[in-house]
Amino acid sequence: MKFSKILMSVFALTLLFNISCRTESDEPIELPKGAYENGIFVLNEGNFGTPSASVTFLSNDLATIEQDVYKKNNGTDLGDVLQTLTYNGDNAYLVLNNSNKITVVNRYTFKKTGEITAQINQPRYISIANNFIYVTNDEYLGPKSVTIYKLSDLSFVKKIAFTDTAERIVEAGGTIFVQNATYGFGNTLTRINPATNEVASVVTLPNGNINKTISNNSTVYTIAAGTTDSYIYQISAAGTITKTTTLTGISNATNLDIDGGKYYFSSGNKVYSMEMSATVTPTTPIVTATGGPYSALYGFNVINGKIYTSDANGFTADSKVTVYSTTGSVIKTFEAGRATNGFFQN
Repeated sequence: MKFSKILMSVFALTLLFNISCRTESDEPIELPKGAYENGIFVLNEGNFGTPSASVTFLSNDLATIEQDVYKKNNGTDLGDVLQTLTYNGDNAYLVLNNSNKITVVNRYTFKKTGEITAQINQPRYISIANNFIYVTNDEYLGPKSVTIYKLSDLSFVKKIAFTDTAERIVEAGGTIFVQNATYGFGNTLTRINPATNEVASVVTLPNGNINKTISNNSTVYTIAAGTTDSYIYQISAAGTITKTTTLTGISNATNLDIDGGKYYFSSGNKVYSMEMSATVTPTTPIVTATGGPYSALYGFNVINGKIYTSDANGFTADSKVTVYSTTGSVIKTFEAGRATNGFFQN
């Protein structure tokens, strides 16, 4: 017993000596912010009409998988139909479509910190700019809008009504763009000025119907599908189409992501890549995913040189996630929750 006390005393003195010997020029010690500081959040939509939405955590080295991290850290179900998420500071904002709410959590601990329900009606996507939160709401055969909230206290600010679809919403160069298209119908984007929270302009694409809109390096990119060819449009923060890449011979291109200076996109169950500066359309896919016509590639993102995909298994069983290298080699497969629809680097 006395020997143990001596060892403890020696350890304490050694620790104190090491701390006292640090100088002002030493790098500060950074303590971990939480269990989920470094990794990928896998979003599982769940089955419509049930509170089966969930989030799976995958470590960056793909070695650790933790299911349903929201319920684990909050003791309750997340909700009904998890559509997407976005980050700001230490927070993550999760859009629950059929629960009609935005749930706010600490992105490192996944503890709930807040909630938005005011004026929320079948929310779809979310973006943040100029200290405001912007949410698209699109009720089937009902009203469409963008609702705006203060970032500081989540209070409601105003609603912008739309006659067309209000689907994906992204920030680019401090400006908000709303995709007025869904399920391959529609060819316009509405530009909102966050300084006034008013509609600034409408961008009309000359060819194709928009399937997906993303933001990268303060620029908007949208992929539009045609019956024979598809198109990737590059749009400035001012709302000007600055470049059009024609995907000759590729019909109904859907998913779009950018990583390492390359476009990654899909058509059917095939994934293609091409340099952003290229003018020749690739003819050979790098990945041919398995699964049904509406299940394969239900989730698709490219993050730090890895392609993350999901097969929703017909929405009757847990999803199968497959991670590929950018040359198409399978790196890892695992099961997540129901209807995995996206992957987000934390």
